[in-house]
Amino acid sequence: MSATAYVALKDLVRLRYRAQGFSYRPAQPVNSVLAGRKRSRLRGRGLDFDELRHYRPGDDVRNMDWRVTHRTRTPFVRVYTEERDRPVWVVVDQRLAMFFGSRHQMKSVGAARTAALSAWRVIGVGDRIGALLFNDTTSKVYRPSRSPGALMSWLATLVSMNHQLSADSNETSRSDALPEALKKLSRYLTHDSLVIIISDFDGWDDKSLAAIKAMRQSNDVVAALITDPLERSLANADQLVVSDGAFQIQVESGKKEADIRFREKFDAHVNSLGETLKRHQIPLISLTTESDIANQLLRQLGGSPAAATTAARQ
Repeated sequence: MSATAYVALKDLVRLRYRAQGFSYRPAQPVNSVLAGRKRSRLRGRGLDFDELRHYRPGDDVRNMDWRVTHRTRTPFVRVYTEERDRPVWVVVDQRLAMFFGSRHQMKSVGAARTAALSAWRVIGVGDRIGALLFNDTTSKVYRPSRSPGALMSWLATLVSMNHQLSADSNETSRSDALPEALKKLSRYLTHDSLVIIISDFDGWDDKSLAAIKAMRQSNDVVAALITDPLERSLANADQLVVSDGAFQIQVESGKKEADIRFREKFDAHVNSLGETLKRHQIPLISLTTESDIANQLLRQLGGSPAAATTAARQ
């Protein structure tokens, strides 16, 4: 089955009705890859329990914790902080390196769908969503908003970027565009935001890590890695032609030695990225081009198989 090369705006809008059954908020089901993430003080609206402390004259007696008071024989009150909505940013990679796919969709299409699903979900729970969209030559910033109209505006830009990708392009993919985009976003971040980076992380280096570490000091960061099965193994490719934009060669995919080297290089990249992110307590969502993105998000962010089936039918 050929991969979907480009995404349509109407398809991203339609994903609004499938953006359910998963969440990026700190409270997660035990089977979610985000489970155990440190809770932020700012997450939604209402009153959120903060701490227990000794009673002080003037404290509201309605906040007394009678169970603890009875057990310790000392008056304790429960202290609450006001919850506020948290701004969420999606960073969406649309570089030429993302214009690759052997199964269901191109990586660039999978990234766009992941961004749209995430954005519709964020708006659906009343939080604000913003975006930094980037390719090999430019980047666009859209500040967080609850407005569906603002979301539609940057989704249209995302579709435009996606349609600019072409295998016939004379341009080459710039690996340094990733750290540049992350550094640019840091100028717009304040604190207590959630940043979702959607990319194949081509060009991941010390500069990229430094940018993410800076974000991580006062914000939450989640990485969504988009890969294609053919990136790991050439064995399933009948005939593969690789080009750098100027020259091209035909790869003999049946060569076992070539396949092993190819797999080792890919695994080294993924393992290095995963270990580095884990060391800095940054969750990694692994997505693939070979199946439906909405179902993958449901499975990894705590959705049940039944929920995934229901969403797929809608």
